[in-house]
Amino acid sequence: MSEVILQNLNKSFGSEHAVVDMSLTIDDGSFVVLLGPTGAGKTTTLRLISGLEEMDSGSISIDGRVVDSETPAQRDVAMVFQQYSLYPHLSVRDNLAFPLRSPILKTSKSDIDRIVNEVAEVLQITHKLGNRATELSGGEMQRVSIGRALVRDPAIYLMDEPLSSLDARLRADLRIELKRIHSDLGSTLLYVTHDQIEAMTMATHVGVLQEGKLVQFGTPREIYENPNSVYVASRLGLPRVNILPAELFSATKGMSHSIGLRPEHIAYGEGDPAVVKRIEHLGDQTRLHMDLNGQAITAISPEGNPHAAGSTVKIKPINPLYFDESGDRITGTNA
Repeated sequence: MSEVILQNLNKSFGSEHAVVDMSLTIDDGSFVVLLGPTGAGKTTTLRLISGLEEMDSGSISIDGRVVDSETPAQRDVAMVFQQYSLYPHLSVRDNLAFPLRSPILKTSKSDIDRIVNEVAEVLQITHKLGNRATELSGGEMQRVSIGRALVRDPAIYLMDEPLSSLDARLRADLRIELKRIHSDLGSTLLYVTHDQIEAMTMATHVGVLQEGKLVQFGTPREIYENPNSVYVASRLGLPRVNILPAELFSATKGMSHSIGLRPEHIAYGEGDPAVVKRIEHLGDQTRLHMDLNGQAITAISPEGNPHAAGSTVKIKPINPLYFDESGDRITGTNA
């Protein structure tokens, strides 16, 4: 595996700026997730690294080697796409072996058999090696698709929302599986998604993209606890952060233009009166949906939930995030 460095990448499609002056270092062995909504530049960044798109300016290096003029085959990357990239008429074994049979790799038959068996074991699909791709479930097909990349042992794996077409249970299973694979193989992954849960649960580092720009990069915990803007604060956290006028609370009046308040950072019993409008019981936690002077607030209820719908409860913020009029974080204000 290798370190990958992006330096001042730019890519436009006509008047649309897809990637804007992006610089990023992906450390050897890291699991980096690029997070952002549709149109943020996530997939374009992957395609620039893989060589499937030509950048307008900038530079890309892999393992200390500048690859700007290299073809996708020369760059030693493996890409997993959102849709299953399988040959339906081939068995699982042959689908996994197909990349290794490339004349460029010159892999011997004995090595192909060994690698296919090892990857199948990692993905827990050994019992499916004889099946045709058309005989697999959606989750199994995506495992094979991921396996087609794993057999390569490239410098970096590039994954373009590979779990987005699966149902919720399969996504949860494969999130765990991908994290285990990363841990077991020590591989370097760059993974793009709009799903904050994938970013929080799998990544060693998260890069938040906004309109083609990398606006913050750090560990999931850093991004969650110390976002540098309203936009970044809203990308991570479920329930989502409450973005509220600073004047709403007596304790924060005059401190800033707005505040960000995580649902778990609300104290009860003192402060300003809010009305409980709705209660959500989720098993491991209970959420209160409240109204404070016309502003909707979502909070995590105290254990045992002593509050009923329609009741009034006093609340106050704990360590809110402060933002200026443009949505940028005001640092040095938090307790």
